[in-house]
Amino acid sequence: MGRGKLRIYLGAAPGVGKTYAMLSEAHRRMERGTDVVVAFVEHHGRPRTEVMLHGLEQIPRQELTYRDSLFTEMDVDAVLERRPAVALVDELAHTNVPGSRNGKRWQDVEELLQAGIDVVSTVNIQHLESLGDVVESITGVRQRETVPDEVVRRADQIELVDMSPQALRRRMAHGNIYAPDKVDAALSNYFRPGNLTALRELALLWTADRVDEYLQQYRTEHSVSTIWQARERIVVGLTGGPEGRTLIRRAARMATKGAGGEILAVYVARSDGLTSASPKELAVQRTLVEDLGGTFHHVIGDDVPASLLEFARGVNATQIVLGSSRRKTWQYVFGPGVGATVARDSGPDLDVHIVTHDEVAKGRGLPVARGARLGRARIVAGWLTGVVGPVLLSLLLTGMDPDPGLANDVLLFLFLTVVAALLGGLFPALASAAVGSLLLNYYFTPPTHTLTITDPKNIVALAIFIAVAVAVASVVDIAARRTHQAARLRAESEILSFLAGSVLRGEDSLEELLERVRETFAMESVALLERASDVDPWTCAAAAGDARPITRPEDADVDMPVGDRMALALSGRVLPAEDRRVLAAFAAQAAGVLDRQRLVGEAERARELDEGNRIRTALLAAVSHDLRTPLAGIKAAVTSLRSDDVAWSEEDEAELLAAIEEGADRLDHLVGNLLDMSRLQTGTVTPLIREVDLDEVVPMALGGVPEGSVLLDIPEALPMVAVDPGLLERSVANVVENAVKYSPEGKPVLVAASALGERVEVRVVDRGPGVPDGEKDRIFEPFQRYGDAPRGAGVGLGLAVARGFAEAMGGTLTAEDTPGGGMTMVLTLRMAAGRPPAPVDLPAQAVT
Repeated sequence: MGRGKLRIYLGAAPGVGKTYAMLSEAHRRMERGTDVVVAFVEHHGRPRTEVMLHGLEQIPRQELTYRDSLFTEMDVDAVLERRPAVALVDELAHTNVPGSRNGKRWQDVEELLQAGIDVVSTVNIQHLESLGDVVESITGVRQRETVPDEVVRRADQIELVDMSPQALRRRMAHGNIYAPDKVDAALSNYFRPGNLTALRELALLWTADRVDEYLQQYRTEHSVSTIWQARERIVVGLTGGPEGRTLIRRAARMATKGAGGEILAVYVARSDGLTSASPKELAVQRTLVEDLGGTFHHVIGDDVPASLLEFARGVNATQIVLGSSRRKTWQYVFGPGVGATVARDSGPDLDVHIVTHDEVAKGRGLPVARGARLGRARIVAGWLTGVVGPVLLSLLLTGMDPDPGLANDVLLFLFLTVVAALLGGLFPALASAAVGSLLLNYYFTPPTHTLTITDPKNIVALAIFIAVAVAVASVVDIAARRTHQAARLRAESEILSFLAGSVLRGEDSLEELLERVRETFAMESVALLERASDVDPWTCAAAAGDARPITRPEDADVDMPVGDRMALALSGRVLPAEDRRVLAAFAAQAAGVLDRQRLVGEAERARELDEGNRIRTALLAAVSHDLRTPLAGIKAAVTSLRSDDVAWSEEDEAELLAAIEEGADRLDHLVGNLLDMSRLQTGTVTPLIREVDLDEVVPMALGGVPEGSVLLDIPEALPMVAVDPGLLERSVANVVENAVKYSPEGKPVLVAASALGERVEVRVVDRGPGVPDGEKDRIFEPFQRYGDAPRGAGVGLGLAVARGFAEAMGGTLTAEDTPGGGMTMVLTLRMAAGRPPAPVDLPAQAVT
């Protein structure tokens, strides 16, 4: 049996017409012969919506009693038994009444989908879990009923039911949404124009993101490589220079002109050495683009224009923003530049914007590691100029009439030698000088077509030509080497400055540091290895990169020792020796970060020891007072009974014995909590988990409270839980005793249980004074008593022990406010494996 399909009508606010649209869809399907039923639809007294229910089969609702009130919920079993083709389920984020089959309606819907039933449902944008904080900041109202985003994203179809704020307010004013007595309050609070506009924008943007996911999935499945300009997606090409901030801000302004524009900043690094950008400047630009709502990407590629275009087409970008070249005019002899190349190869479906900035034509000036290192293309061009160029020039000059003369010929060949030196360095220039001298001798020096020279002047001219060519080539090569060395020193200083700054800032993310090492040296993976001694095996302390991390320094392409028992291992390519100095600085920084992390761990352990000392001090204080109080009462009663000076009546003796028993019980309770807390502190609590029914354990936990002070509501059909019965009993007993202690006279404490998905909740509800939100976590700490609890009320361990036992069984214990005043303790337990909720009957009521 296949899974059913889910269709969701999404709205920005109540009243936009989601339920009406759902019912209209139901009538259309019925006309086509589809078996449609109404599993649960709430018309909220709206006449037009109620009319749409006519003619549709409605599944009777299930009636549940909660707190002496009757509620109705969707009858999941009845829908499963009816097995329609399509079920209508309104209000997907609704929270079911305690005692229902599931805690949330979306969980009911999930059961219907698993059974192969198609479901049509509704939900408002403010009920999505991820938008709770945003909606609260807009409307001032915290949404208690939420649905996980993933549940809605998994829907097969999402249809936005849209309405302008003005139209929705008119509908509200006409009484089509709320009762007339509630219209004014709604219009002046939640349904203000600003609130509705912001919620509408949230709904539109969320739906647009979902549509974009569908589009990306379709393009991937069908291998679509062309750009579909369905949404403005702007790629900003960064070089790491100071103009990057200008480009990012310019792209952000462009993105705001169209709805849903997206910014993707990308830096393309070559794979032949240190990155050609300032790490500090790139970090600033990364932060800037993220603050503007964009994303930063790091790409490795030797051909920068091709890599940039490949990235842009891969993300379905519509525009590329690049800065005007920082090259000086003479540098264009080496090529058109990245901007011109990208604009030429972008094609008609990708717009390229060249943005001017203050650094235009000022030279690159960046702290690059390869500033003067010649690329492969330039070396090839240098050799072609030095070897093939003189041959082509000879053919050109021999065909010229009249002959320009030997002096001009020498200057032209010398010019080729200089060009070869500029392009390819020393050796292509020397080759150009050698080939040029031979061709000059053979073709242009009398007697021609021989290698002999008769005129001594020509010998001098050729000698000078060779000397000048070699000198020029040497000067150009030396200048290139010096420029390269200066650039490397600047790059190293930038990186070392960044590392020093990270130390001062206290950055301690080892993974981020290793990722920066990988990006800086263009490696596939980086790992920090360590071992306890020279004979112990290496272990990986941290790693970064997509490739499988190295486990031994011997297996790495590059390894940098850090002391005797630590090493930084890199895989991807072999680094030149000149890069190892910077790598050593990175390695030392990585070792320092690892040491800091371990020191932080040791400090945390020291804090835990200090906490243990504090608890022991509090324990001594408790022993000195709270344990002595019942002992003093017992001692006084026993002394009185043994006294021969007073003749006690039977009533007096019974009263004294009762006081002894009460003091012993209090003493036993205090000692039990102290022992339990000691077990929790030392980690010696070992729960024996087995499957039990709550109605077998919870009633036993109520023996220590007065009769009639607790109202028990444990449904018989509740699924079994996986717990330690003894620990559960002590945990519930402590929570209930605490609730009874603070609950007013005549207002019993309610203990109710319900199933929520894969867990079971036990809620202990009292009507006491409650606890402020800021104190809710503190009441679970040992030796804490909130408010003016008398000293004889205990040592403040009950709730701490209860939470400790709950967590030991894999559960949780939290505190919530009780609507109307008081506090509710929520004990969450794991449902027993393979025990799905049974059909829900009316809850059983019992009073202890």
